[in-house]
Amino acid sequence: MSAAVELAGVEVFAGKTRVLGPVDLAVAAGEHVTLVGPSGCGKTTLLRVVAGLARLSAGRVSLFGELVTDGARQLVAPERRGIGMLFQGGGLWPHMTARATLEFVLGRAGVPRGERRARVSELLEAVELVGFEERKPGTLSGGEAQRLGLARALAGAPRLLLLDEPLGPLDAELRRALLARIDDLQRARGLTLLHVTHDPEESEMYSTRTLHLQSGRLAEAPR
Repeated sequence: MSAAVELAGVEVFAGKTRVLGPVDLAVAAGEHVTLVGPSGCGKTTLLRVVAGLARLSAGRVSLFGELVTDGARQLVAPERRGIGMLFQGGGLWPHMTARATLEFVLGRAGVPRGERRARVSELLEAVELVGFEERKPGTLSGGEAQRLGLARALAGAPRLLLLDEPLGPLDAELRRALLARIDDLQRARGLTLLHVTHDPEESEMYSTRTLHLQSGRLAEAPR
């Protein structure tokens, strides 16, 4: 079976400064792989490479057996990669309600207008936000905003979910609760997760594998 994510000889430079690499990485379908390491070590750059949001200096990226980036050439656009992303801030638009946010993302994903309301209800139920349809981000708690961000990331029915420090602003109890919800959804939907964090505790809860990134290079982290 092809890997869900495969990076081969990936390097990213900013001018003459090496930001990432060379990196070789294979993530199997259904895995929850966590990347840990200090700030500035290249964790977010690696996620952006997978998503198609960072330009490669060298190397290849394949998703589910399809070559999507070959060196500097983007072969598959970011929006066509079947990826959902959850950022620390949730990626929410402050002027849009929860319903409007999810309907917009569903529309971009090609879901017919007549089906969107039902899909919004399903997504909000999945993240335990039923009744929040008309709420805007400014009226939500940190945990609620991140759960709405998770619903937004899932709206396009991705096969791969990228998590970029999504639990940073939350207290310990909320972090554990959101990680448990993500784990439940991963199992129910057969998702592959690539999860960036600087907190080793997060990597110990649900990850199938933890990798350490130091100065742009990967190594297996001790369990």
